[in-house]
Amino acid sequence: MTAGPFTPRLAALARRESPPPAPPVERCELCAEPLADVHRHLLDTGSGDPLCACAACAVLFSDNAAGGRHYRLVPDERRELTGFRLDGPLWAALGVPVDLAFFSVTGSGEVTARYPSPAGALHASVHAASWRRLTEANPVLAELRPDVEALVVHRARGAAEHWILPVDDCYRLTALLREHWTGFTGGDAVWAHIGRFFEELQGEK
Repeated sequence: MTAGPFTPRLAALARRESPPPAPPVERCELCAEPLADVHRHLLDTGSGDPLCACAACAVLFSDNAAGGRHYRLVPDERRELTGFRLDGPLWAALGVPVDLAFFSVTGSGEVTARYPSPAGALHASVHAASWRRLTEANPVLAELRPDVEALVVHRARGAAEHWILPVDDCYRLTALLREHWTGFTGGDAVWAHIGRFFEELQGEK
């Protein structure tokens, strides 16, 4: 009697677990080239979404004219603002009801604040006169690059963090808030994650 096609050895091989599939390759969202682990981002000014970019596309769009205003290269500099002047009355005048927010300026000069709440991240326009007062007290804010950088202020629980950060860092901070925020005040876990976020910024200086 001849052996069937499945000998004991073949059966054993068939029972072996197949190797796990390779993880998907992250690709440039403009040209589909594979991305390095560390890569730059472009801001789609139409949707407000950040896009992963390969080195070639980052160079191409480093000149604002290349994107026709539609894509802006997000900078990779992070600046801590030591000696930042922002007292309680001026903070209240900015119209942010919590002690953590980031502020960005559009190309037309409009200032928007984003801040966490139990309902998720909220957006609010900042009164022009209040922003002007803040800029007069802190002239470095005149260097804020429209759309792609933000002033990040963390005053909660005794913190005193003031940074100019790329907007992709702000999106990362927003994701932390969305993932870990609980109840009306956020809960201890989210503030621990926020603390580590700023500790990492200090470590990268």
